[in-house]
Amino acid sequence: MADVFTLLTLPQTSDAFSKLSVEPQGPSATSTRDLSRSASPPRKIARLDYASDTRSASASSSRAGIAEPADKRGPIVLRVIGHPIKPTPASAIDADYALVHRSVKALLTPENMEDKPVLPATYERILRACHAVVAEAGRGEGLYDIVKMELERCVGTVERQLVNAPEKSVEWLGPFTKRCAWFEKRVSLLQSLLAYLDTLYAAEKTKLARIKPLAYSMFATTVIKSARVTQAVRDGLGDWLEYERTKKQHDLRSYIPQLVRHIRAHNLYADLIELTYLDLTQSFYTKESSDLVARGDVPADEFLSKVDQRIKEEEERARAVLVESSVDAVRDTTRSALLTDRLPWLAKDAIKLLFEKRDHDALKRMYDNFAKVGGLKVLHAAFKTYVQQKVKEIVTDSEHDDDMVDRLLEFKAFADGLVAHAFVEKDSNAASSAPAQPIASTSSAPVSAPATAPAAPNRDFAYGLIDAFQAGFKARRNKPAEMIAKHMDKALRRGQKGKRDEDFEAELDQVLALYRFTDDMDVFRTFYQRALAKRLLLGRSASDDLEKAILKKLQEKYDPEFGMGEHMFKDLTLSREIMKSFLDGEEKRGDASRLQKMNVMVLQRSAWPFAARKNDIDLPRWMQDDLTTYLSYYHQKFQGRKLDWDHALGTATLKARFKAGEKELSVSLYQAVILLLFNDGDGLSYADIKEHTRLDDGELQRTLQSLACGKKRVLRKHPLGKDVNKTDTFYFNADFTDPRFQVHINSIQAKETPEETKRTQSSIEHDRKHALDAAIVRVMKGKKELTYEQLKTATIEAVKRHFVPDVAMIKKRIEGLVEQDYLRRDEEDINKYYYVA
Repeated sequence: MADVFTLLTLPQTSDAFSKLSVEPQGPSATSTRDLSRSASPPRKIARLDYASDTRSASASSSRAGIAEPADKRGPIVLRVIGHPIKPTPASAIDADYALVHRSVKALLTPENMEDKPVLPATYERILRACHAVVAEAGRGEGLYDIVKMELERCVGTVERQLVNAPEKSVEWLGPFTKRCAWFEKRVSLLQSLLAYLDTLYAAEKTKLARIKPLAYSMFATTVIKSARVTQAVRDGLGDWLEYERTKKQHDLRSYIPQLVRHIRAHNLYADLIELTYLDLTQSFYTKESSDLVARGDVPADEFLSKVDQRIKEEEERARAVLVESSVDAVRDTTRSALLTDRLPWLAKDAIKLLFEKRDHDALKRMYDNFAKVGGLKVLHAAFKTYVQQKVKEIVTDSEHDDDMVDRLLEFKAFADGLVAHAFVEKDSNAASSAPAQPIASTSSAPVSAPATAPAAPNRDFAYGLIDAFQAGFKARRNKPAEMIAKHMDKALRRGQKGKRDEDFEAELDQVLALYRFTDDMDVFRTFYQRALAKRLLLGRSASDDLEKAILKKLQEKYDPEFGMGEHMFKDLTLSREIMKSFLDGEEKRGDASRLQKMNVMVLQRSAWPFAARKNDIDLPRWMQDDLTTYLSYYHQKFQGRKLDWDHALGTATLKARFKAGEKELSVSLYQAVILLLFNDGDGLSYADIKEHTRLDDGELQRTLQSLACGKKRVLRKHPLGKDVNKTDTFYFNADFTDPRFQVHINSIQAKETPEETKRTQSSIEHDRKHALDAAIVRVMKGKKELTYEQLKTATIEAVKRHFVPDVAMIKKRIEGLVEQDYLRRDEEDINKYYYVA
């Protein structure tokens, strides 16, 4: 970048002081020095302390041609040689004074509204005349009074013109802005022409205002602050706003930015324009809000949409006509006027409507609007209430129990997304505290802005979501925990299905997150362990490693009693080892060919959630012989142990010949036994099948239904129907077709039947009674005596990690323990109990 010295050419020498003579005075004055144009400028010599070296300092000063200080050589007298300057005649001064007066009057005549005023002389002549009057004649005071008088006359005339203008409303703003612009231009020209008055006279008088501030002050006081002019400005602004808000953009909108610019020039923008604009906005939208609600046909979500639309319109309008600093105030005023008195209604109704639409963006805007009008407490209460009611509605909808967990997961995922990304706290201190860096830089590297931290979720809404889910789950005991366990079973049987490990694990974590909301942890544990046992025994688990990882997570983060799963895996490993040893022994004896297709799993009853069966199916003779062979081997290897056979979870693979070709059927052991009966005949009655299998009616009907009434019907039933009756007859379906060679029909084993569910629930209730009895006795043994309320609280605290009991159940168990003489009631106070040793 070039500097000023390369752009300007300055003279190297000058004769401005060639006639200047320096006459030193005093006793030591010896000569007069002629400073001609050829003289070289003296060098700068550091000033010496007078007390340090007087002689050397004097010598240096003499050599350099620099006069010694006055206290040494006396004062220096400068005389300019030439003709004397003659003073300006008074008549000329008077003429200049009159010229300036006429010029001021011509400039400040409102009747002359042309852009270029008609002046009695050129700008240069008026400027020189002003200089003569002020600088030479010293008549600045009189000229200043004339300017002040003409300004008073001018603003008075302008005020009368505006008051009497024929235009009204918005049209009146046209003449107003035109006169403001005319006045500002004339004052600017006046300030230039009277520059000497402004800078030589007014500037030196501290109590006098300079020309421009004086003129603007008088215009503001007389014109703008005039009651009639002020009211006209407000009326015009109000009519324009009313038109634009109720109809469309006004044709005279261009007047408003001009009005703002001129009012700002007089420092009246905040009081006259901004305050009026905000008052009109407040009153208009307060009325509009009331009218919308009074109509009664505007839903809450539509009302919020109108609020967003109005805020956007007002923001765009404010940016177009007002200064930038007013935009936020207009937006906040609009929002406050529309929402302040509607918060409870909107929070209650809009939350429900927007949740049902899953409108994330609208809920985010709703949260932002409520936050800016101080309505977050109202919104938080409505949010928590709605979530609790919705969760309660889902868990109590018994007709759709199978979809309960999917609906809860979908609803919670949406609510979690709102809390994480929509209901967030705005950090008002987001600006960086680092010192400011200079803008200019010699480096070409890009400058990156400081990274802003992500907005944190609002804690009230995050905790409120958790509380609402917990309260909603309490609306129905046991069932939510049961369905969560069954959902986990489906997911672990289904497997990843092409999903990444991280994504599948995240899905399972979301399901387990629901488990935290239930108080019935023992219900979840029981159903989960039963489902796990079936997956392991039937080989339906997608991954043993995943099963172990889930068990570890459940044990460490949710319930320590999930350690039972480890015993199941140990049993399976030991069973495989025993089976291998058995087959190796049979192979040595030459009997292994027939037994190679058999697999026996030996399980510890205590590690598996299955009760011993009183009645089981009668197996064909050849199957029973194979089991007897294995039983003999087992008793020889493990003496003193007893094996009870449980065929309900046994599986088999059969080869079946149909008209379409041979198929391989994967069936349960019950299904296999029934299907093998049809090798001896094409048709069998229900009674015949029951006689051969000795199954109870419930188990037999369920098994026959899976073979003759399901999607894969390898048997035909007569008469047709979805249910199996005792009078039905069954036939082998030779016309069965399936595109796959291997056909799985044993899915009935993996599903929990209603009877099994009832038995499991009864078992849970039975275990709870024992847990409560043990907890009550343990508490009383330690405390010896307690009131009923104390005992109730202590009992709940003792078992809450497994389940939260009903108060009625606790009271019933206490009464039972009193009858069994474990506790004794006080004779005088029936609410006090004693422990009986």
